[in-house]
Amino acid sequence: MTVRYDLDDHVATVTLDRPEAMNSLTAPMKTELLAALRRAGDDEQVRAVLLTGSGRGFCAGQDLHEHADNLAAGNGLADTVRDHYNPIVRTIAEMPKPVVAAVNGVAAGAGASLAFACDLRVAAENAKFAMAFAGIGLAPDSGASWTLQRLAGPAVAAELLMLGDVVPAVRALELGLVSRVVPADQLTKTAHELAVRLAQGPTRAYAAIKRALAFGSSHSLAQSLDLEADLQDECAATDDHLAATRSFLNKEQPVFKGR
Repeated sequence: MTVRYDLDDHVATVTLDRPEAMNSLTAPMKTELLAALRRAGDDEQVRAVLLTGSGRGFCAGQDLHEHADNLAAGNGLADTVRDHYNPIVRTIAEMPKPVVAAVNGVAAGAGASLAFACDLRVAAENAKFAMAFAGIGLAPDSGASWTLQRLAGPAVAAELLMLGDVVPAVRALELGLVSRVVPADQLTKTAHELAVRLAQGPTRAYAAIKRALAFGSSHSLAQSLDLEADLQDECAATDDHLAATRSFLNKEQPVFKGR
């Protein structure tokens, strides 16, 4: 297995576990990753997801040895963008639970795109991002053309995608690519604590926030207002909202159950 799955404190930790290859992605590994993410999405015990890598890298993107073999065999990209990357990114983005990326090292190409698809990103001080697509004559994939310009703006997205320069963690924070940067030895603790905090929150409300943000990025104000009204109606009927309202009136801290 090249993807580990652990459940603790209602947080599913999905770890890319091919450290000898900087967690670069082969077809079997992508299949395992998609299965792990879908498992987290379907499990009612999971209320937040933490995505990270083992060893020195978060994910170096596509395994280029596998890619070269496909090219030599005349298979091109072997449909991996449609069959693997697109479903993985959509599963992260559309999951009705918050997803945190703990970027422990290099995140390049599709590896960086996976981090950008998550809701929050915590990076170690030694982490680096590189949009490596143009460097090998390829267009962006795994949602980078969509997520990157929403995080950093279209001008920065064009620069990073065209030039492919390595972006250190501190610069990534300045550009809005990550939520926070911490010392490497504190990354696991910090990211897990953040995921646990989310897992203890109003899960249905978080799902509504994700839907509203995705919808609002490509629809008019009037349409977004209509969706917000619908989502508020749905959230107002949840146990968490009713209990939290009572807690507020009683000057108590709410305890969310995720339903």
